[in-house]
Amino acid sequence: MAEEILRITGGQKLRGEITVQGAKNSALPIMAASMLCSGETVLYNVPRLTDVYAASRILNHLGLRCKIEASAAVINPAGISSAEIPDADMRAMRSSVMFLGPMLGRLKQCVLTMPGGCELGPRPIDLHLDAMRQMGVQIRESQGKIVCTAEHLHGARIPLPIPSVGATENIIMAAVLADGETVLTNAAREPEISDLAAFLNRCGARISGAGEGTVTVSGVESLHGTEYTVMPDRIAAFTWLCACACAGGTVCLSGTAPRDMESSLSVLRAAGCRLGICRDRIYLDGGQSLRSVRYIRTMPYPGFPTDTQALICAVLSTAHGTSMIEETVFESRYKHVGELLRMGADIRVSGRTAVITGVPALHGAELRAMDLRGGAALACAAAGAEGESVLRGLTHLDRGYDNFAETFNSLGGIAKRTAISASEHGKTGLEKRKC
Repeated sequence: MAEEILRITGGQKLRGEITVQGAKNSALPIMAASMLCSGETVLYNVPRLTDVYAASRILNHLGLRCKIEASAAVINPAGISSAEIPDADMRAMRSSVMFLGPMLGRLKQCVLTMPGGCELGPRPIDLHLDAMRQMGVQIRESQGKIVCTAEHLHGARIPLPIPSVGATENIIMAAVLADGETVLTNAAREPEISDLAAFLNRCGARISGAGEGTVTVSGVESLHGTEYTVMPDRIAAFTWLCACACAGGTVCLSGTAPRDMESSLSVLRAAGCRLGICRDRIYLDGGQSLRSVRYIRTMPYPGFPTDTQALICAVLSTAHGTSMIEETVFESRYKHVGELLRMGADIRVSGRTAVITGVPALHGAELRAMDLRGGAALACAAAGAEGESVLRGLTHLDRGYDNFAETFNSLGGIAKRTAISASEHGKTGLEKRKC
């Protein structure tokens, strides 16, 4: 079976301007929420990602009609008929549990299995299920499936033990058509939650406080379809800024939301990058020497995002001095470190802490993406490394980046995506030159 690899030639300064793709973490829950509407929904600025296509398959399996064209998704819920998500589709993406809330809101029932996606450590769905129970849902396990039913879905006062993004989204989506009022405390505050609430409110929902610690949802009888533009992807934007920081050069990102990226941008400034912001544009001058950042701690929004930890790790690998990163969100989020060590990085990991001592330069190597953001971090590191790197595991990149190689090359990078046969596995260009 053929495998695709990405050959990246390092040392090419990045220059140019790109428009940032729509946010994956906003598009997916909004696609799921569209099943709550009585009419057609048209979403714009939808990124072309394998996770988006997986969500589309789930919607079509449930009986909706979902069609992805260019950067738009057209979703008609008129034919919704099934309340069970196949196990294969649940395993295709980690965020598939987001269908729980809207299916209960629309159908009062839902059958699903455990979600798949990146293995970042425990991400139990107990928070989701406990919240649904408080809203009147009966839950049982049967033959490896989680069966959820609700004769009467009602509002409730729900305090979350941790500000889970997925649980916050599921509660909001279940509550918009429930009887009475739902008050959610210790809610996650990510911008993508505000985007979901803005979409639902445009459809006729009554949600207040999204983006704050307390969210109030007053149930309504029905929602109507609408047209909506998905917010820009702040993690993708940060990826391209980090690529420029690693490789040098000057890039401009348009169609961004800088206010949503303040904690990430402040770390890049601390690392010596020169940044300029003008409305929806972010400029980065990567011509200066990078310097270490004493301490970075990942936190729920508005803190430094766990999704950008691997990316800043790649940047700091060649910064002068020693940096420290503490990962507080996921247990298994340092899988990229072993691959950076292959490139000559000096990183020591102890538990949830990584100590990075900058080296003068990284060199090309055979690399494998272990998860989505770790794979992007390796590509950024390869952009600034000496020589050629070969990156495997591109299925992870495809989950979160709309044509990564094409965007990279449009900025002056050199990346070529090719397929290799089974007989060529373990014998890509780097090995061939040693034979």
